[in-house]
Amino acid sequence: MSDTGTAAFLELVSGRRGHFRLESGHHGGLWLDLDPLFADTRRIEPFAAALAEAIRPHGVDAVCGPLLGGAFLAQLVAHALGARFLFTERVMPPQPTGLYAARYLLPPALAARVGGMRVAIVDDVMSAGSALRGTHAELQAHGASVVAAGALLVLGSAGETYFAERGIPVLAAAHDDYPLWTPESCPHCAAGVPLEDVASPTA
Repeated sequence: MSDTGTAAFLELVSGRRGHFRLESGHHGGLWLDLDPLFADTRRIEPFAAALAEAIRPHGVDAVCGPLLGGAFLAQLVAHALGARFLFTERVMPPQPTGLYAARYLLPPALAARVGGMRVAIVDDVMSAGSALRGTHAELQAHGASVVAAGALLVLGSAGETYFAERGIPVLAAAHDDYPLWTPESCPHCAAGVPLEDVASPTA
């Protein structure tokens, strides 16, 4: 999507600058508040429709998204494609350490049905790709084939690189730059900027 499209999407969310520990364990300088994103589906439908059309050539049986926002998007995209809708739920360890500690699990009733399916996985926004990585691993563990990964907005290249290395195309309605750092290389940590944890289960 063009820079104009990216700007139009960013107008739908609010963001703030600071020093944040993300779900992936990386540190970042921007946090987007995505909670209101699906409150008015009329605003998000053009972006969801564009993503659905990008996924359509992959001939998917189902669309799966991580709760919360990814699942809302997956339902919209699945409806547009006439595909099944699936979702995963986040499980975080009490004291997460390292990178990509979060797991994403299918409900048992869905896990029993996904074997052999061609699935697209989607999320509202992907930066490091923690939620989609976890969803990908869970679907693979139950015999599904992930043939595409999508997001309304892809921030940076970390998540996109992960899927590209596995031969899974990443489809997005919009792209924007987004620097991520490991805790050891974070300039905000080096400068003593207080860290806000937005990765906790209650965040």
